Amino acid sequence: MIAAIANTFANCFKIPELKSRILFTLLVLGICRVIAMIPIPGLDGAALADYFEKNASRAGASGMLGMYSMFTGGALERCAVGALGIMPYISATIIIQLLTAVVPRLSKLAREEGGRPKLVQYGRYLTVLLCLGQGLVMAIGWENASSIFPQFNGNLVMYSPGFIWWYRIQTVIILTTGTLLLMWLGEQVTERGIGNGISLVISIGIIARLPQAFQALGDMFRSEAQGGGKFNLFHGIAMVLLLVGVIAGVIAVTQAQRKIPVQHAQRAVGRKVYAGQTSFMPLRVNFAGVMPVIFAQAILMFPQRIFQTLGKAFDLKFLGDIARWLSEGAFLYLLLYGTMILFFSYFWVATQFNELQIADDLKKHGGYIPGVRPGQATSTYLHNAMSRITLAGAIFLTVIAIIPILMYRVMDIPYAVATFFGGTSMLILVGVLLDTMRQMESHLLMRHYDGFLKKGRIRGRF
Repeated sequence: MIAAIANTFANCFKIPELKSRILFTLLVLGICRVIAMIPIPGLDGAALADYFEKNASRAGASGMLGMYSMFTGGALERCAVGALGIMPYISATIIIQLLTAVVPRLSKLAREEGGRPKLVQYGRYLTVLLCLGQGLVMAIGWENASSIFPQFNGNLVMYSPGFIWWYRIQTVIILTTGTLLLMWLGEQVTERGIGNGISLVISIGIIARLPQAFQALGDMFRSEAQGGGKFNLFHGIAMVLLLVGVIAGVIAVTQAQRKIPVQHAQRAVGRKVYAGQTSFMPLRVNFAGVMPVIFAQAILMFPQRIFQTLGKAFDLKFLGDIARWLSEGAFLYLLLYGTMILFFSYFWVATQFNELQIADDLKKHGGYIPGVRPGQATSTYLHNAMSRITLAGAIFLTVIAIIPILMYRVMDIPYAVATFFGGTSMLILVGVLLDTMRQMESHLLMRHYDGFLKKGRIRGRF
């Protein structure tokens, strides 16, 4: 099997067009890593990188800050040009998608011919605004590094107090430019490379954490004489089996779909009569993807900090107890985390899956679901079917999201290692790799080469 997969990858370089696309993609992703390495002038990125290296578990597990650092591939830790990463563009795209579902004008524009490019343009404008706001917040945060990074001593800003506004303006412009450059590079990969460029930019940042994870993994299994010995061979076998199981589960649920049969009636166009056809409407089990996990993490980051700050400010013990209950890994935190993932899974489906529009389109084109009347009955049938499979996808997301937290908090496995056993990083990596391999397989099959699988074809997320 491994030899067959290796042979398939070798065949990719026998097709000139596919070879050029792969090499172009690798070159652009290399440039993205360079952007994550170049420090911003006037900031002591080496001091912050040294702090993160010495306090990897504490700094890495600090909620949204740790997740943001993971998505930027460590650029945040180095005070680099790409410290904002591609996240402002992702945030802008999500905001436009949500507004499209609730603003009639945007919803109409999305259905019009040429409307999608206009929405993409709006997303780019919104990206610039988000970059300016987040860039200023990040610049001020680096000024007060000791309040953001626990036990950090010293100054990151090397400008004198009289030039502080020059530092802020310069940093905001550089961070905004870095994000826009990453956005443009991602779009170039989508157009001229292989795979989804924006997703690959995020993925390469996550993959860049692998050396740190391997180093932490090696430290886990050192002998007693070397100061380790906490984990043994049986722990290692269990972790390998867990990793294989998580990857297999993510692949299965990412590709899982329910096929709704659709029958098209016989129709006449001019003098030609077209016979009725049977097709399928695929409903994805994990329709929301990784979005519910990101939303839940982002919201749960704030209550614990708020209660902790208020408890210290007013010397109220019960607020400190609530903050402790809401700390990552506590039972109440896990309960709220799972509940919010379930809620946001249904929320995303409710805003992005328009069963009324689908039922109306089927009726207009002479299509119907066997045994279901066209119109409102079809809409109700699709709504009920999507609700049932969304529950399965949401429960799966909850389990995958909780595994790294339990490994880090309960089993005391290093955070750098635990993040690759589930959560957002695993969901993103598996989904992006499936999409990329699907595109590569399409090029291979079009030139009469074998694909990655002997039976069937790889399905991506879309």
